[in-house]
Amino acid sequence: MSGCEILVGVSGGIASYKTAALVSQLVQTGYGVSVVMTKPSQHFIAQATFAALTGRAVATEIFDDASHPLGAHITLAERAQLFCIAPATANFMAKAAQGIADDLLSTLYLSFAGKTLIAPAMNCEMWEKPAVQRNLKQLREDGVAVVDPEEGWLSCRKQGVGRMAAPEKILAAIQKELA
Repeated sequence: MSGCEILVGVSGGIASYKTAALVSQLVQTGYGVSVVMTKPSQHFIAQATFAALTGRAVATEIFDDASHPLGAHITLAERAQLFCIAPATANFMAKAAQGIADDLLSTLYLSFAGKTLIAPAMNCEMWEKPAVQRNLKQLREDGVAVVDPEEGWLSCRKQGVGRMAAPEKILAAIQKELA
């Protein structure tokens, strides 16, 4: 696996703290990891966390002339073998299922030609909404691998399905996709 490049997209959810552990495990396993964060995700975890874990700058904007003169959605997409979005919020899943590209993460999703894996995380009522399930079905039909959320204690103080899978489970799914 050494030398393999993984893109990790972080959308805005409390589960992003688990993504830091996933990124650390990916780096320790020998993957090259680049992280892309949405603006809402930065309310939950800082760019500095991912920069320290990966040894790379974190991408947050489509056009960063210094690092990505062609656009981050082009240069990051071209060098990675797999794109993992964790957590994948209901908002991100809706954009991806409908082909909406209004930030770096959604634009990168549409630009990426390799394997994509998502790890959804959200409130249990959101997870059960027919619209979210329709979007999930569309993403699966589009070939996106999904690590389903788990049942457990949620940050909304409820018990239910919506908790992002454990980093170890996501790592195993990434390794399976790359095998």
